[in-house]
Amino acid sequence: MTRKKLLVLITILMTASISCNLFNNLFKPQEPTSTPEQTSTPLPVRPVIPGVNNPDEPVFITGEIPYTSPFFLDTIQQPFILLEDQAGFINRDREFIFPTDSQILGPVELHPDESLTYQLALPAVPQGTMIDLDNDGEQDQGIQVFAVAYWSNVWGGPFLEEREGKGWSTAYTSTLVDPANDDEIIGGSLVVWAPDDEQGFPTSFGDDGLLFTEDDPTKAIPAGYNIVDINQEPFTFYKEARPSITLNEGVIEVNDYTELSYAEAFKNMVGKISLEYPFTEEKSMDWDALTQKYQPLIENAENDEEFYSSLRDFSYEIPDGHVNVSLNPDIFFEVAGGSFGMVLNELSDGRIIVSEVISNTPAARAGIKEGAEILTWNDKPVLDRIDEVEPYFSPFSTEHAKRVEQVNFLTRVPPDSEISLSYRNSGENETRNLKLKGEVEYESLFKTIPIFNRDELSLPVEGNILDDSGLGYVQISTFSDDYNLIARLWEHYIQGLIDQEVPGLIIDMRANGGGNTGLMLDFLGYFYDEEIELYESSYYSNKTGKFENSGRPSKIVPGPLLYDGEIAVLVSPDCVSACEGFSYALQSTGRAIVVGSYPTAGAFGDVGRGQYSLPGDIKMQYPTGRPENNAGQLVIEGVGVIPDLVVPVTVESVLGKSDTILDTATKALLDKIR
Repeated sequence: MTRKKLLVLITILMTASISCNLFNNLFKPQEPTSTPEQTSTPLPVRPVIPGVNNPDEPVFITGEIPYTSPFFLDTIQQPFILLEDQAGFINRDREFIFPTDSQILGPVELHPDESLTYQLALPAVPQGTMIDLDNDGEQDQGIQVFAVAYWSNVWGGPFLEEREGKGWSTAYTSTLVDPANDDEIIGGSLVVWAPDDEQGFPTSFGDDGLLFTEDDPTKAIPAGYNIVDINQEPFTFYKEARPSITLNEGVIEVNDYTELSYAEAFKNMVGKISLEYPFTEEKSMDWDALTQKYQPLIENAENDEEFYSSLRDFSYEIPDGHVNVSLNPDIFFEVAGGSFGMVLNELSDGRIIVSEVISNTPAARAGIKEGAEILTWNDKPVLDRIDEVEPYFSPFSTEHAKRVEQVNFLTRVPPDSEISLSYRNSGENETRNLKLKGEVEYESLFKTIPIFNRDELSLPVEGNILDDSGLGYVQISTFSDDYNLIARLWEHYIQGLIDQEVPGLIIDMRANGGGNTGLMLDFLGYFYDEEIELYESSYYSNKTGKFENSGRPSKIVPGPLLYDGEIAVLVSPDCVSACEGFSYALQSTGRAIVVGSYPTAGAFGDVGRGQYSLPGDIKMQYPTGRPENNAGQLVIEGVGVIPDLVVPVTVESVLGKSDTILDTATKALLDKIR
C-alpha cells in the first residue's frame, strides 16, 4: 500500500495544479477584413438532399483522439464529439455561442489501452449557421461550415451551454490553429454542407494568409456534405461515405524529446523554456548560467538515473511551485525513503512540535510522544537544521511554502541513516537525548499530503450547516476531478444555502491542489450579480519575440443562482493554482475575508503548454502563462493570497484539539452578520 501511495505522487506532482482552461485556450481575435453574410439557420427553401444515389455522400465520421497532455483524462467523464459550428471563427467572434439546434453529438470511447476513438453520424440537413463565403459581392443562400471537435459536458444537460465553451475549439479538433496568431486556422479538415451546387468555398488562404477573408479565391462546392482538406493549397474537396478524421491536440501537445540524447533533449528544453518562462525577471533567472552549470552534468550522465538526478537538481534552481520532474520512486527511496515515524510542525512561536507519532516506529519505540518539543537535531539547534533542508518535492514559489516542506522533510533520510536529537515530552521538564536509526517508512510523509488524508469515499465538494453557528460550510477539495460531478455538487449546495436562507458561508480551500480554471471561474459566478474582470494571461510569441496578452481576460460571469450571504475562505500553502485564483477573486473584490495561518502557495503560472517528455520516461513541467491584473501587476505568483485574518499555529491546533482557523472564520462571519 505504501508503494502504491508513493507512485500516486507521480500524478499529484505533475497534475495537482492547472491554472488555465487547457482545452480551450482562447486568444484575442483579429478583426476580419469583412463580415460574411449569414443567417442563424438555413434559409426557408426546400433544400436539395444530395447523395440519395451517391454512395460516397458522407454520412458517418469516425476517428481517433490522440492526446499527450497529462491533464486530458480529467475531462473524459462525460465526453462527446461535436459537429462544431465554425461561425465563431469565420467572424472571429470569441463570444459565439454554439446554437443548440446545430449541436450534433457523437459518442467517444475510451479503450482499455487508454486510447480514444469517436463516431459521428451526420444529419440529412444540419442546422448550423448559413454563411455566404463565395466573395462575389452578392448575397447567396450560403453554406454551413463545421469542425469535428472533442468536448466534455460540465453543466446542465447533454448539450454545450455558454459556460462550457464558445467561439471555436483550439485543441482536440479537426482543425489546426496558430496560437501565435490569434488562433487562426492554418490547417486540418473542415466539414462543409451546401444546400445546392450554386455555392462557393475558399480554395486557399489568399494573400493575407488568413482563412475566410475577402481575398480568398473561391470555387463552387458540390451540394451536400464535403470534407475540405486545408493542409495544402489549393484546398481539396472530397466526398467519402465514412471518412476517418484524426483530431489534433493543438498547442497543449507535450513537447516530445524522448528520441533525443540526454544532452540534446536538455539543450532543446532549456532553449525553449528560456524564452517561454514567464517570470524570468521577477525570479532573476540566468538561463545561460544554468545551462553552463548543468549541460556538462547532463552530457556525462551514463544512465537514466543520473540524467534524472541532474534534471531534478536543475529544477530546484527555479523558485516556482509549478516546476517539477516526475517522481522516480527508486531514487526517492535512496534519498528520502527512511524516516523515524513522526510528523513535525513549526508553531508560530518558533517551537518544533511532534504532532503525530506512528506506532511501532523508531520514534514510538524511543518514547517520543505527541506534543513533544524537538530541541536539537544532529547536535545543532533544530531551527538551524531545518534551514538546511532541501525538500525533495522542491521547488517552491514562496518561502513560506518551502518552510512548511522543510519541516516535513527534516525527518526524511536515506534508509538506515542515524541521527541524534534532543527533545522534551509535553508536561515533562526533563530533556532527553537519543540516537535514532531511520527505517523504511512512508506513513509519516503521507500524513503531510492532504490527498492521502481524505476518506477514500469522500466527494470533491462536500458541505453542511454547522450546528453551533448556523453557518454554511463547504469544502472544495479539487478543481481537477469529474467536472460534471463537481459542478452538480456545487450547484446542489448553493441551492441549499439559498433555500435555507443561510446567512454566511465558510469555504474550506486548505487542501485544494488546483485544477481547471474555467470551472473555478464558473463557481465564482454564484456569488456575483455583475461581470468582473480578474486578470489576463500573456504568452511568449514566436512571431513577435515577446510576451503578448491573450486578449481574453479571465472574468467572473454571474451564474444561474446567486448566494449573497457573507463569505469566509480558509487557505493554506496546500491551496495551489486554481484554488488560489478562487481565493484571490473573492478577496480582491471584497466579497470574502480570507483566513489562514499562512498564505497560499503562490504558484499561479499556466502550465498547459509547458509539458515535456524526455528520455528515460521522465516528465517535466514549466509554466508558460503570465497572469496580470488590469494595472499590469503580476497576480498571486511568488506571493500567494495573504490571509486577512492570520491565525497563530499553536500546540492545540497541530494536535487536532481544535480547528482554530475554522473557529476564527466562524467568529468573524458571525460578527459581520450581527
